[in-house]
This record gives sequence, structure tokens and C-alpha cells, in this order.
Amino acid sequence: MRHKKNNNSVTEPGAEDFFLPDFCATQPLLMLVMAAELLAILLVLADVDRLMPFPWDRLALTSFLVQWITLSSAALLCKLRPRLIRLPRESAAGVAFALVLAVVLLFSLLANPAMQLAHLEMLLPRVGPQDVVRNLLIGAIVAGLILRYFYLQEQLRSKQRTELTARLQALQSRIRPHFLFNSMNIIASLIHVDPDKAETAVEDLSELFRASLKAEGEVTLDEELMLCQHYINIEKLRLGDRLQVEWKFGSLPQGLRIPALTLQPLMENAIYHGVEPRFEPSEVRVAIDYDGKELRVVITNPVAPPLPHSRGNRMAVDNIRQRLQAHYGEAAKLTTHADESIHTTYLSYPLQIGKLQVDAPIEEKEARSQT
Repeated sequence: MRHKKNNNSVTEPGAEDFFLPDFCATQPLLMLVMAAELLAILLVLADVDRLMPFPWDRLALTSFLVQWITLSSAALLCKLRPRLIRLPRESAAGVAFALVLAVVLLFSLLANPAMQLAHLEMLLPRVGPQDVVRNLLIGAIVAGLILRYFYLQEQLRSKQRTELTARLQALQSRIRPHFLFNSMNIIASLIHVDPDKAETAVEDLSELFRASLKAEGEVTLDEELMLCQHYINIEKLRLGDRLQVEWKFGSLPQGLRIPALTLQPLMENAIYHGVEPRFEPSEVRVAIDYDGKELRVVITNPVAPPLPHSRGNRMAVDNIRQRLQAHYGEAAKLTTHADESIHTTYLSYPLQIGKLQVDAPIEEKEARSQT
């Protein structure tokens, strides 16, 4: 499955670690406008003797001035963002702070001429030197608090990203030894029985580990399916006709991604706990579908008598569930259900179609193909 990068969005180097949000984007700008309006209301409330009747005219003019300052500062920060990113953090904060104060000073000095042009000098008091200083002090306090807030937010995001990376690496490291241990047992069981098949299994294992060890974070769905196929090839050398795998694919667009080593451990569980303990041919069924909002995987296998190592099944499922939620949040789900004859694993996680570069469906795969 071929994955293409989305060229619609261009990110400046270092933009993810920059403490100031991108005020060219809608959400940060909307949040700033709302904060500015709250500031305007606070300024009016602090300057009135009584609330009734409320001075709506003063609120309108104060909001007009504050919003002009806010939008002008946001526009300048938006344009200067690529240059600010290249500066040291302290220098970028100082430039942003000075820019906001310059905008406050400019609009404070332009207030009197603007009132004259609008013929409002009889309704509103003139802005004197003390008013300009007052506006600068208010602007300095508000700008300092907002910049400090953005800085702390960036620090928190950075800490969360670091913790998430460490958590994923720790979870990943718990999977690989478990898989290697089982694979080496398979190869060891074949060395004296059939050396040629053991050699083939070693080659499959090397290809599988070459793909899995270099996979970090998310991989394409095709890569994960190939990983599963390598594992199934190794297991079939040991289990023979006892193992049957049926794949069923829905309409899957190109570029669908999945956390590395997600399906393979689930396939390992299905085979290890549902097929290996049985002596008759047993089938593992895998259905994968995408509805434009989320990817869904359903894996079914026969129910076998519980084995002493059944705890490993819960550990693997819990491990994958944690990694899915680390990547996609609480919307990612991994649940299991068993009745008298069938054990079913349900996996789903959100994938927004707008975040994928999707050109055409992948080539039609057989709805039912035996492995």
C-alpha cells in the first residue's frame, strides 16, 4: 500500500516546538479574540461606579480598541512567525512583547484623531498622556501573562511528547522479546526435524525482524499485513494444515496507517491460544474495513481449553490497547469477547480522511483468500 505525503500544509522547521501558536490558524485566533473581549469587559467593569444602567456605549468603544490591538498584533505575529521561530526563545518572546506594546502605543496615539474623524470628541474624553501610559501598563501586564501562558503550555506539550515517546518505546520493547522468544522456539523445534524448513524459517524471521525493528511509531497497513504474513509463514511450518487463515478486506484507501506491531501480536495470540492447543484444523479469520472515519479490525479464532501461559494473552492485549490510546486517545478501542466456541477481538481507532492523501482505492483483494 503506497503512502503519500500531504502537501497541502507546510510546516516551518521547529514550528512544533515554538511556544507561540500560529495566529494564522482559526482556532488560536478565535481564542485570542475571545480573551480580548473578556479583557474589554473587565476594563469597563473596573471603571464604572454602578452596573445599572450598564454603559454599553463604553463597552462597544473599548471592545473596538482592544480588538483592533489584538487583531493587529496577531496579524504581525502571524507574518513574523517564520522569523521568530529561528530566534532563541528569549529573543522571540522579547520581540513579541515589544511588538504588542508598539501596537498599543500606536492605537493609543491614534485614538484622538480617530475620534475627531468620527465626530465622537464630544461624547468621549480625550486620551491624555496618562491614559497612554495606563494603556501601555495594561498592555504590558496582559501581554506578559499571555506570553507566559503560551510558554508554559509549550513546556507542558513538550513534556507530554517526551513522556509519550518514552512510553511507546517501553511498550514496544516489551513486545519484541516476547515475539523473538516464541519465534526461536519454532525454529528450534524444526532444526532436527527438517533443517531446510528451519533455514527457510530463519530467512522469514530475518525479513520479519528487519521490518519490525526499523518500524517506529506508525507504519502503513500494508507493511503491518506483510509482517503478519511473515509470522504466519513461520507458524505454518510448525502447525501445517492445522492452521488456516482467512482474510477479508473492505474498501481500504491508500495510505492507511497503524501503530507498528499491532496486528501481528493479535495474530500471534489467536494462533497461540486458539489453534496450537487443538489437534484438528482451525481457522483464524481477519476482517479489516474503513468507513472514512475509523479503521476497524475483527479477528476471530476458535476457543481452546485454557493453557498455563494464558496470562500472556492479556498482557499483549493490554499492551496494544495502551499503545493505541497513546496514539489516538480514548477513541481507540480494543476489546475481546468469547463464547463457547469463538473468541473475537475487536480493534478500532479514528482516522480522519482529511488527514490522509487518498487518491484511489487499493487494488481489489480477494474477499476470501486462504493462507
